[in-house]
Amino acid sequence: MKRVKKSFICSGILFILFAVFTFMVIKVDVSAAGPNRSMIGLSAINKFVFDGLGVSGIWYKITEVLGAIALLTAFGFGVFGLIQLIKRKSLFKVDKDILLLGGFYLIIIAVYVLFENLTINYRPILIDGNLEASFPSTHTMLAVFIMSTAIYQFHNRIKNKNLRYSAEALSSIVLVLTVVGRLLSGVHWFTDIVSGVLISFAFVMLYYAFVKWLRAVRP
Repeated sequence: MKRVKKSFICSGILFILFAVFTFMVIKVDVSAAGPNRSMIGLSAINKFVFDGLGVSGIWYKITEVLGAIALLTAFGFGVFGLIQLIKRKSLFKVDKDILLLGGFYLIIIAVYVLFENLTINYRPILIDGNLEASFPSTHTMLAVFIMSTAIYQFHNRIKNKNLRYSAEALSSIVLVLTVVGRLLSGVHWFTDIVSGVLISFAFVMLYYAFVKWLRAVRP
């Protein structure tokens, strides 16, 4: 149970860091540094990073593809759970870690919808001539959570060592390239990426904590 406790504590710390970081973005060094003089928190560091990296249409397209791969991965686990449900004819007989994963997918979707409607700041560029909410980076959030939990699932379910290593490596590549690529694309501020990483890893650690807890209490 010590490992369970550590995972819960780690998740809690990450959620606190996300809350503190969000507060800083709302309150610290706020200036009209965005397009159409939109207000941006921690504007000095955000402008420094954005001006240094610029905008890349290529990286934007790459991260759009990577985002689709992440969503397809989540869909795949959803289908896997559905197949178990059909074969076993009971929701309670579906693997607990898969049920839990489905529940966390719904939570992530809810967080996505929340921040789409709760604007902390706008993107550093206009999209089709319009301002769009960009905090946190939802591409980053989705990719980190989906691919991190996919690595866990692949590690525990794929018996063939070479296939398992390949699946884990590809998942890691999608995760890292999405985070880095989203920053290089120029459609997010630096703080959008950092916040996306913080909240997604907080949910990842919470998922791990619950999975470990279910294993610990399993009769």
